[in-house]
Amino acid sequence: MNAPLRVERRQSTCPHDCPSACSLDIEVIEGKTIGRVHGDARQSYTAGVVCAKVARYAERTHHPDRLLHPLIRKGPKGSGEFQRISWDEALDITAARLLEAEARYGSETVWPYYYAGTMGLVMRDGINRLRHVKKYSGFFSTICTNMAWSGFIAGTGRLAGVDPREMALADVVVIWGTNAVATQVNVMTHAMKARKDRGAKVVVIDVYRTDTMKQADLGLVVKPGTDGALACAVMHVLFRDGYADRDYLARYTDVPAELEQHLTSRGPIWAAAITGLSVEEIEAFARLVGQHKKTFFRLGYGFGRQRNGAVNMHAASCIAAVTGAWQVEGGGAFHNNGAIYHWRKSLIEGLDARDPAIRVLDQSRIGPILTGERAALARPDGSDGPPVTALFIQNTNPVNVAPDQTKVVGGFRRDDLFVAVHEQFMTDTAKMADIVLPATMFMEHDDLYQGGGHQHIMLGLKLIEPPGECRSNHDVISALASRLGAEHQGFAMSPREIIDWTLQHSGWGTLAELETTNFRDVQPKFEEAHYLRGFAYRDGKFRFKPDWPEVPYANIGPLGPWQEMPGLPDHWPVTEEPDAEHPFKLATSPARSYLNSSFTETPSSRKREGRPEVMINPADADRLGIATGMRVKLGNRRGEVILHAKVTEQTRPGTLIAEGIWANSAHEDGRGINMLTGADAVAPFGGAAFHDNHAWIRPLD
Repeated sequence: MNAPLRVERRQSTCPHDCPSACSLDIEVIEGKTIGRVHGDARQSYTAGVVCAKVARYAERTHHPDRLLHPLIRKGPKGSGEFQRISWDEALDITAARLLEAEARYGSETVWPYYYAGTMGLVMRDGINRLRHVKKYSGFFSTICTNMAWSGFIAGTGRLAGVDPREMALADVVVIWGTNAVATQVNVMTHAMKARKDRGAKVVVIDVYRTDTMKQADLGLVVKPGTDGALACAVMHVLFRDGYADRDYLARYTDVPAELEQHLTSRGPIWAAAITGLSVEEIEAFARLVGQHKKTFFRLGYGFGRQRNGAVNMHAASCIAAVTGAWQVEGGGAFHNNGAIYHWRKSLIEGLDARDPAIRVLDQSRIGPILTGERAALARPDGSDGPPVTALFIQNTNPVNVAPDQTKVVGGFRRDDLFVAVHEQFMTDTAKMADIVLPATMFMEHDDLYQGGGHQHIMLGLKLIEPPGECRSNHDVISALASRLGAEHQGFAMSPREIIDWTLQHSGWGTLAELETTNFRDVQPKFEEAHYLRGFAYRDGKFRFKPDWPEVPYANIGPLGPWQEMPGLPDHWPVTEEPDAEHPFKLATSPARSYLNSSFTETPSSRKREGRPEVMINPADADRLGIATGMRVKLGNRRGEVILHAKVTEQTRPGTLIAEGIWANSAHEDGRGINMLTGADAVAPFGGAAFHDNHAWIRPLD
């Protein structure tokens, strides 16, 4: 009779680019493989809940298609023809090509490119240590957060809000611009607790009827890019009907009288014409907020991914200041808690070696950069910078996820561009590489994490050995550094040593102390989280009237049409609007079973998502002769893509929704949805307006 398998329960942290950053309880089988992944019930925000895709993480960890050995390209770029080589050969070739590029064009010709394939501080950000020591081109991270973060900080002065667990104590929970069921499931845990325990009302605002909206008491489907108009109309009603907390406004905000006067012409009738909502819907939402001081605004990222996204986020965040909801437990606003951690990352990132004179390149504009657009390559003083002739890529898949894919793919096909990619699977980007290096997954190395959507510092320590010859980001960066002559103490340290140093120098104790629980709650006190001692500007006032280029958000200077940004909350009509040639507005929203381009290789996720589709309203479909299941082509001046139609009442007339991101290869013509998205810089500090695209749609069948 066979002995039963030995199963241990071990703790870790989900590394993926999600505000939930869940604490995990993982089944480790015989110390070699993993089984089911659970949410850690001990951690009060995760509260034992984890999304379905992470619960099935064994599918990803033990996937037969994982990259296991270093590879060198043998066929044409993009052909997928590779040959196995040793690690020494791969690292030697990579180092030699980087040195050759540097010798010809200078150090700025090399661009280490990364993002949030892991959110671990050591494995994600350690690439910057190599960048700074070698004086390679800088990296300005713009693809995800810029509009949302700058918009929230514009009001508060700081990227922090009320304790997100206070959702459970609210009388009204407003989930705005996030499909939380799909993208941050723990929001629903606390919102549903408020409904169950307190009879709270849940309001969901989005551009289509998401799975989250299906659970709402009030669902508001707005036209994409019109959230600012809705926020203004709500505040108009609050002032008009006596719901504004004038004592709070006088004490805590900058220009309440000017705001009230400004809003007199921005009532529900005005907003209805812009948003597509009815006057009755806007009035009902405003009354609900006005009659319940304990209204919790959970503000997401989705409505920030418009060319007016920062203005939309700021306008929405202003509502809680008008009602004075910040004063009470269960009231106020929350977007992200990034400011509470005060990390000292000098060792992780090699900040002591940073040279401010080195140019910084915009992540979202990788297409224009690789195709040699002069402005995209410029140095800080405006002088011409060298071309990018060498890329070293970790934790991201730009050939799939970056905007304006025609330029991105064209740039990657350049014969004079060397590309090394450190990856877990043969992604669209890895297929375009010259060297491919196999990477570990999060249970196969040590790392340190922080919550974006909550308030915990967390560990994710090694639980199992990696398969094949997979190596961690830290190990690869350190091995390259030795071949490139790059010296820094961080290259000679282990991840555990770096974690311990970072914790201690950031004021968060030691690694040994954190290991006892695997997480630490660092939520600021109530008075600080609710800004009861004043907001984070020098005068302590919430800004209804921000000085946009001076908003305290890390940046490389104002970008986009920042001079045109409205001074007070408003609808800013700077979005890419439908026209005669492009009569639809297209949003590229997240799919429930994918996370950016991760999980697209997982069998259960692929089965649930089916195939690349575009949602279209029945009225539009009937007029164009489109039926569910029909092949359709979408296009605009940037490119074209083929999908299958899904005719559904979930969408508004005039709005198309393409959930993803599917691999380019999942489309029959090999062109993914980001063929249609733009890489123009968004005000005030850059970013990618993924949900702000006009398009046409035509039946193919």
